[in-house]
Amino acid sequence: MVDLLLAALTPEQVHLALAAADEVHHRHQRSHRAAELAVERARYEAERAERAFSQVEPENRLVARSLESRWEAKLAALAQAETALAGLIAAEPALPEAARLRELARDLPALWQAPTTTAKDRKRLLRTLIADVTVRHVDDARAHIGVRWHTGAVDEITCDRRTNRNPAQAVDIVRELLDARTDAEIAEHLNNLGFTTGNCRPFTVNSIRRIRAKYAIGSRRNNPTEPGEITVPQAARILGIHEAAIYPWIRGGEMAARQARHRRWCIAWDSDIEAYWKQRVATSSHLKRQANTNYETGQAV
Repeated sequence: MVDLLLAALTPEQVHLALAAADEVHHRHQRSHRAAELAVERARYEAERAERAFSQVEPENRLVARSLESRWEAKLAALAQAETALAGLIAAEPALPEAARLRELARDLPALWQAPTTTAKDRKRLLRTLIADVTVRHVDDARAHIGVRWHTGAVDEITCDRRTNRNPAQAVDIVRELLDARTDAEIAEHLNNLGFTTGNCRPFTVNSIRRIRAKYAIGSRRNNPTEPGEITVPQAARILGIHEAAIYPWIRGGEMAARQARHRRWCIAWDSDIEAYWKQRVATSSHLKRQANTNYETGQAV
């Protein structure tokens, strides 16, 4: 958009733009004059119909109704002509001052790049010269932009689209690796492959979490355990104790376990291990009382 503005405001382009603006202005003047004449004719016809209706004898009702209908039709035509004139006036573009345009064109590139020119100044300059901008989708990579200047001239360009969307291939990789790696490992993997986020930034744990939330990517397995493993809640139910009693065994290395996604512990388990830990609970007065209490109260653990 900036390049288009700077190219449009060279002295040569300003001269052509002013000539085009004059032509647009004269064309609008001719249209206005034609619309004004149409309003004058419609008003004359309406006034003439009104006089004819006013002069009819009241006793002649049939003629009066006919003249009244004719008068109403002329009034409707007058209203339509006035609306058309108002529309032409509203549609006429506000033309910039020629002297102001020539002054800007003398050194616009330097003015635009000057450190003293703020973003607010640049936006004001764009609003001064551009009437409106229309963006039309072409495909996922391109967009069509139409620029209408206050002179009435129109420029059309096709440019690359910049979106906040994450690359589709990166989203697929997140979905594929979700059950095998942590969010930090997935982010590192995507960065090593050269992917960036939709904002052209490296992937982080937070960006991976946002992808999972946006695309509703959840684990394909509700149970993080592998064959021969159970979770802490499952072990607590089997042994009839509270989950909190199990964590010290895991952290102390007494109970073999591995940590899966989201720090969930998966405990190695078979009939021998189950028999061993049930014996541990039975020989511990504290854990035995806890198991008996849970059994009597029906507490869910």
